[in-house]
Amino acid sequence: MPDSLTIAEGRKLDIQKIRKDFPILETTVYGHPLVYLDNAATTQKPKAVLKAMDDYYVTINSNVHRGVHHLSQVATDAYEAGRKKIAAYINSRHTHEVIFTRGTTESINLVAACFGKKFLAAGDYILVSAMEHHSNIVPWQMIAEEKAAKVRVIPIDEKGELILDNLEKLLEGVKIVAFNYVSNALGTINPAKTIIDAAHRQGIPVLLDAAQAVQHLTVDVQDLDVDFLAFSSHKLYGPTGLGVLYGKEEWLNKLPPYQGGGEMIKTVSFEKTTYNDLPYKFEAGTPDMAGAIGLGAAIDYVQQLGIEQIHAAEHELMVYALDTLAGIDGLRLIGATDARHRAGVVSFLVGNIHPFDLGELLDKQGIAVRTGHHCAQPIMDRYCIPGTVRASMAVYTTPEEIDRLAAGIRKAAKLLG
Repeated sequence: MPDSLTIAEGRKLDIQKIRKDFPILETTVYGHPLVYLDNAATTQKPKAVLKAMDDYYVTINSNVHRGVHHLSQVATDAYEAGRKKIAAYINSRHTHEVIFTRGTTESINLVAACFGKKFLAAGDYILVSAMEHHSNIVPWQMIAEEKAAKVRVIPIDEKGELILDNLEKLLEGVKIVAFNYVSNALGTINPAKTIIDAAHRQGIPVLLDAAQAVQHLTVDVQDLDVDFLAFSSHKLYGPTGLGVLYGKEEWLNKLPPYQGGGEMIKTVSFEKTTYNDLPYKFEAGTPDMAGAIGLGAAIDYVQQLGIEQIHAAEHELMVYALDTLAGIDGLRLIGATDARHRAGVVSFLVGNIHPFDLGELLDKQGIAVRTGHHCAQPIMDRYCIPGTVRASMAVYTTPEEIDRLAAGIRKAAKLLG
């Protein structure tokens, strides 16, 4: 076991100190200290995030943008400060390129519906990858069916990596590309810039699902030159129910609104409605003020630690996890075994044990993992398996917890063997 998790430039993250910021990690489950390894589903929240949301409701609770009174103005400032922090975190050129949604799923649905309505026609293609979450498959299928378009798929190999040999051919006739930066089921880090550059050479816009990336990697939308990017607050140590859609200004101005209602309008009459400027054009109704403030606090927290430092520490932990789990008899890692190609997630099977059964016995030992197809059934079909056990890490995960996981797997396998 490594004595510490080292980071860039010789500095070290004090993981034990970080863990004290997350009260839930002191929980016991069935008499065992909690080992929380379901971070790809949702991360735990530091006290700073909980306090920021509590302070909003206790001291400035009011609707935003619509009131001249003091509380409304203070709440508006706090809400928009959250947007500014997000824009800075992903290096958006303009703050108004950041749209608040309810999550990655809604962000992708927004682009699929609005882009498809205006730019898709019969016979056009949408290109996705074989390792997508259902939320980056189903919305494209729905709009394709509506427009008589077709969905084309980038295949994956046995290592869980995209096969890009024929990418130029796959892009023929494509109107938009949508793929994930990091696979939620395999942890594979995809070559985002390579795909985006190839698409742009043919004048094709790209949507990048960064739900599993923003908490592990530096995500710079200008460096990537991506047209749309989506992620969820709750996977970045922020609250649930809030998502982010980044879009280049030129594209957001081209798209029609997604929903109608208050806030997204300039004028309304029974004869005609004119729509609001960005970002409000896509933000109909009362927004999640506390959520935006909470996500802003989560970004502050992550930036205080340093996303590059987090990535380096988690990489070292991933190396340790892959080495440790590889020593378990009958354990089969699904996807890449090289930690350089993974972020945050280790998926595996043990012998002929069903993932659900293994997950149940791990839970009885206080170890929280995810089992099943992880909303990525095409991946499971590719490997001809019913699902996997998925252990996913965060900045507060320790080598000792990986040891607990390994011991738990061995004990469960013995009972089920």
